[in-house]
Amino acid sequence: MAYSQPMIEGGSTRIGRWLRERRLRLALWVAVIEGLLVAITPDLTKWTVLVIGTILLAFYIVAGRNMRWDVARQLTWIAAASQALAILVVILAFVLELVAIVAVVIFALVALAYLFSDSRRA
Repeated sequence: MAYSQPMIEGGSTRIGRWLRERRLRLALWVAVIEGLLVAITPDLTKWTVLVIGTILLAFYIVAGRNMRWDVARQLTWIAAASQALAILVVILAFVLELVAIVAVVIFALVALAYLFSDSRRA
């Protein structure tokens, strides 16, 4: 016999199931909004994102996964996933900033080498 309705997980609630269906999308939106706030607000720095993200990830690992209340478990997952994405953005920005600095240093060294080699000819 085939069922047309999906099975409901034991211990889940209507809100918990709604959050579970949309948790990745919600985590992405939270990460985007947080990224915009960090870019716009001078008070929120990359270090703030790293500290808050680390705290929320640790909380999810220690307590969030084992919560009995389905809504709390889904909300902690969304918070942890969004912070993990925000941490990845901060790391990417740091790497790109580092690459930009290295490129500027290389261009400066090439320019100095060119200038010094040109001054010897004059």
